[in-house]
Amino acid sequence: MIQALGASNGIAIGKAFVLPHWEWELPDQKIDVADLAKEFERLYEGIRRSKTEIALMKTELDETVGVSEASIFDAHLAILDDPIFMNEIQGIIQRQYKVAEVAVKEAIDHFVTMFDLLDDEYMKERALDIKDVGNRLLKHLLGAPEIALPEDTQPFVLVVRELSPSQLIHLRPELVLGIVTMVGSPTSHSAIMARAFGIPLVMGVDGKLEEPIETGELIIVDGGAGIIHVGPSGETVLRYSEIRKRQLEEREQLLTIAELPSVTPDGHKLILAANISSIKEMEAALSNGAEAVGLFRTEFLYMDRNHFPSENEQYEVYRDVVKMLDGKQIIIRTLDIGGDKQLDYYEMPVEDNPFLGYRAIRFSLDRKDLFKVQLRAILRAAVHGDMQIMYPLITSVEEVREANALLAEAERELEAEGVPFRGGIPTGIMVEVPAAVAIADLLAEEAAFFSIGTNDLVQFTLAVDRMNENISHLYEPFHPAVLRMLRTVTEAAKRKGIPVSVCGELAGDVRALPILLGLGIEELSLSAQAILPVKEGLLRTSAAESRLFLEELFRLPTVGQIRQAAEKFHAETTLSASPGRVYPGV
Repeated sequence: MIQALGASNGIAIGKAFVLPHWEWELPDQKIDVADLAKEFERLYEGIRRSKTEIALMKTELDETVGVSEASIFDAHLAILDDPIFMNEIQGIIQRQYKVAEVAVKEAIDHFVTMFDLLDDEYMKERALDIKDVGNRLLKHLLGAPEIALPEDTQPFVLVVRELSPSQLIHLRPELVLGIVTMVGSPTSHSAIMARAFGIPLVMGVDGKLEEPIETGELIIVDGGAGIIHVGPSGETVLRYSEIRKRQLEEREQLLTIAELPSVTPDGHKLILAANISSIKEMEAALSNGAEAVGLFRTEFLYMDRNHFPSENEQYEVYRDVVKMLDGKQIIIRTLDIGGDKQLDYYEMPVEDNPFLGYRAIRFSLDRKDLFKVQLRAILRAAVHGDMQIMYPLITSVEEVREANALLAEAERELEAEGVPFRGGIPTGIMVEVPAAVAIADLLAEEAAFFSIGTNDLVQFTLAVDRMNENISHLYEPFHPAVLRMLRTVTEAAKRKGIPVSVCGELAGDVRALPILLGLGIEELSLSAQAILPVKEGLLRTSAAESRLFLEELFRLPTVGQIRQAAEKFHAETTLSASPGRVYPGV
């Protein structure tokens, strides 16, 4: 058994196909001054061919998994237009009289080495993009063919040192049982795409293998646990086959409740909405019974491209999503950029603590020109359905008022221009920092609704960077301080009579369901994959019993005691469910 990083859930069992690492035979020669123009023309022709190829892949991916995932290739096109990268290549040709392919290889190595030395996971992932684009350019300069995948129709587990989006786009998802990479991050472009395709993925195996994996070896991939087994015993294969079978059966069973109302046995209604960032995710959420979109992450419209999206580009995406909902409500979160979400084409300031810095609503209110473009697009799209706006990382009443003033200004502009729009859209806020909790009563006077962003709220309340492996064990949603934060917010919302929802990982944790029900939360916003498991728990969890249980939890002083009590409550509720988990109306 090898423990690595789980990046895309699921179990895969099959024979490995090891994708060879890029290896190029480069000419060892110099050029004459007279040949410089010819060499530059070879470079430019390689760039043109690469751009055409990338544009075709982008179109293919757009049709397969959606606009947000396809926009990954906008970043690749941006690299080929990047003056710094291109100047480096041209300089090597002109100053050192080297052929174009050698200049490209040296430029790739220079930037990849530079990025790899940075203590920044985002920049390390961009190094892979540069390698991907550079290798595509080298392929055209050298006239080399694509590295081919197996030609037969037998499904396989792909094993590769690092998987680029360009390689992944050529895979036939129905033939790829799972993927194992030697290096990589769960937040990389390849991991995002693997999740969109539904392919189990384990990353970061490098240095943990006693022997290299060979093509044809039997391999098991557990993308949820981040585990692989190479050459597993028959007993291990049987065990994972049963796990996989059980997962598929449970998935089929859960689908039978997708259309049931999300109501507790004692009649308490809890709206189960979806967190989405693309139309593809919207399709998955609706098939799982999502009743609304509680969080549309608009930052993915801005990332992995070479320019800020125009008003019309945003309008078309918002319009298409709201039309798909066919009358169901959607909450659009305005741009939440900064922290771990950077833009390739806009240089954010270097900060010691980026999560506490220039991000989210702070960026938007500083760049009102960009913010107004987004607000105008939302107002126009709201004509087509039930749409609301949510501001991220709010810490003061002033921020809400300033954002709403800009929204009113956008309305006046559209009206003067004669452009159709819907005014008076409800605006709410994300409660995700302790300051917002402390003034929740004041913010309730300004906001039409609250959405508690538990990921950041837990992180900021406990002063724990959950991405720091040395202290990530201290990131604890069941901490008594977190529970008290949740209670403060929900009580302030109730006094004002505004709805409150919860998003983030806590919303998808079935052990937290009685806590959220007990608090009187009215809506959960979840990933598409979490909707049905939470609904199953909801159908057998009493709201009245949850309120009594919550009173007990508030008397417990430690994380361990709270977590143990929550797990016990969940286990007892599960055991009390009817055999086969069959529900009325199915």
